[in-house]
Amino acid sequence: MPTIDVPAPSFMQEESLRAFEDSIARFFDKHAPPARTQKWREDKQVEREFWREAGEAGLLGVSVPVEYGGGGGDFRYDAVLFDQIQRKDVSGFAAALHNGIILPYVTAHGTEEQKKRWLPRLCNGELVAAIAMSEPAVGSDLQNIRTTALKDGNGYRINGQKTFISSGQIADFVVVVAKTDPAKGAKGISLLVVETKEAEGFRRGRKLDKVGLDAADTSELFFDDVWVPAENLLGLQEGLGFKQLMSELPRERLVIALGAATSAEIALETTIEYVKDRKAFGQTLIDFQNTQFKLAECKTEATLSRVFINHCLEELLAGRLDSAKASMAKYWCTDTENKIIDTCLQLHGGYGYMNEYKIGRMFRDARVSRIYGGSNEIMKVLIARTL
Repeated sequence: MPTIDVPAPSFMQEESLRAFEDSIARFFDKHAPPARTQKWREDKQVEREFWREAGEAGLLGVSVPVEYGGGGGDFRYDAVLFDQIQRKDVSGFAAALHNGIILPYVTAHGTEEQKKRWLPRLCNGELVAAIAMSEPAVGSDLQNIRTTALKDGNGYRINGQKTFISSGQIADFVVVVAKTDPAKGAKGISLLVVETKEAEGFRRGRKLDKVGLDAADTSELFFDDVWVPAENLLGLQEGLGFKQLMSELPRERLVIALGAATSAEIALETTIEYVKDRKAFGQTLIDFQNTQFKLAECKTEATLSRVFINHCLEELLAGRLDSAKASMAKYWCTDTENKIIDTCLQLHGGYGYMNEYKIGRMFRDARVSRIYGGSNEIMKVLIARTL
């Protein structure tokens, strides 16, 4: 019996999804063995070549329409991919960001010309995507960003600094959140695409030294008079950036919640295996009532997360997932993930604090899930507005 006994919902039981899951698992077994992913953690980034391999295998843009070079699926295929990335421990491979967060901006808000120009290269691994929102003094307050993109001839001149940018060291396709009209506040925000290989004045700053997620490079980015043509304005209409961001945030928060639910399940499975083998005072740890009670609590909470996630996934597929419910999923699942992993680490004792044990690395990796994508405090503010 699986640790979390929640049957997959009917919409996730199609044979094509199972076949896709099997193909992903085989790809990761071949192309992301433990020795290679360990090297990524040591280097603090996934090698660029792996993205090309993933593109050739059809793992990038799986829900992008076929006519733009994608797999032609829907978000269910992305959900299967994200789940397998965690279960196969493909550390740092930011497909959830690339597929689940950034490509939808292009497919939903790009013009026909922009989709034809960018999506095929994003799907085949030629381009790796990043989105530059956060700034040193702004955080979640996107309305008050300082980066500007002001008209200059038949294009825009971008000036500003971004930080905490995932995939910042290798990304060559960066969606920049900037103000095209600083006097208009949120209504003056636009999204502009910078292809970094062609961008004079673009600089990558430090590869930031994080608490966890060792293989996931996170960086500072600098835009010093970076000029981009007018056709790089996403949607070709100024002032829509904030609206575009808000429309895609429910999906982003569900992506984070999905990852948190899977992470909690993996921690629980890892710990059950450990306590059934580890002995203390003449018996295995699983024989102690305290161990049983703690794991019973974890299993219950992980089950609740999975049931809620399945509901939210169904809502997303039906076009009904709103900001409040996505915020509930993000806040609940990430809080639960951290609570379960902390309990699981405690059951490992001193070994749990060692980085050579998976649970220790999971403990470090999980902490940021309550911060990125909007902190859980922000999630509660959004939920409270519906009261």
